[in-house]
Amino acid sequence: MRLSVMVLGIVCLCAVVIGVAAPFQDDDVRGAFLTTRPKDKPANSGTATKPSKRRPKPSTGGGGGGTTSKPPEKKPPHTGGGSGSTSTSGGSSTKPVNAARMGLGLTLFMRDSNGLAVRVDPDHVFQKGDRVRVLLETNADGYLYIFNTTDDGPPTMIYPHADLDEAGNYLQAHVPFEIPTSEATQERLRWFAFDETGGTEHLFFVFTREPLNGIPIDDDLIALCRDSKESCPVKPAVEVWAGVQKEAQEPLKSDKMKEYGSAQTAGERSATTRGLGLAKDDPQPSLVMMASSPRPTLVATLDLIHK
Repeated sequence: MRLSVMVLGIVCLCAVVIGVAAPFQDDDVRGAFLTTRPKDKPANSGTATKPSKRRPKPSTGGGGGGTTSKPPEKKPPHTGGGSGSTSTSGGSSTKPVNAARMGLGLTLFMRDSNGLAVRVDPDHVFQKGDRVRVLLETNADGYLYIFNTTDDGPPTMIYPHADLDEAGNYLQAHVPFEIPTSEATQERLRWFAFDETGGTEHLFFVFTREPLNGIPIDDDLIALCRDSKESCPVKPAVEVWAGVQKEAQEPLKSDKMKEYGSAQTAGERSATTRGLGLAKDDPQPSLVMMASSPRPTLVATLDLIHK
């Protein structure tokens, strides 16, 4: 089965059915995720520029020089016992004590007959010619990786990508990210399209507080793809993929909306294309997934239904 992706030759992504994220009825998952959204829109929303997705540089403390420092991470209320545990993520920075659980919000949009992006149920069964786009939102600053496997085939990394966002994958809390981008110059590049071949696509959304070891990003990823075309798209090493699969077995808590069909709002589009944070009153993600403990990596497994 193949999903014809019309962005930079990427093949995959679309409809979703939650895998390991079984719902926990006794926990306010959505409320815990949304508590870190600010009450109001940013004051400078009229002049905001889209933030870089490259790994933030350490603050030099000296001022000037154009050095980018990591924006201070929001500190939501503690939502679970203990500090973070070791994970597949790399880096030597000290993990925060009493860190809140990591969360990922996902909204699936489908192009309707008028060309508008409308919310669609993640359980929808897609047919040839359907086109979709995924909007993602995190509840903390961190790094997003998206891997795809087709049926039982090998994994391929579709994000970060050498030709997208300067090969960066750093997301700021509650600043939405869409794939493919609605800002593409051509309509065919703004959507994932389903071809005539059915099958099962498995998507792994890996959200980490620190970059994954063994996976190049930023200039390293650009150089790798420039010097060795055979190395891109990136195929994760066996040990890296084993770590992702292990994390994917960790239980998630989820909350899924029941109403679909509404169009993407002007506020959502503005927040996405201009890099603005979403506020409390903005539309909520269709599907919210949160780690069941405050570990530093969240892996959500989503399956594509295509017949």
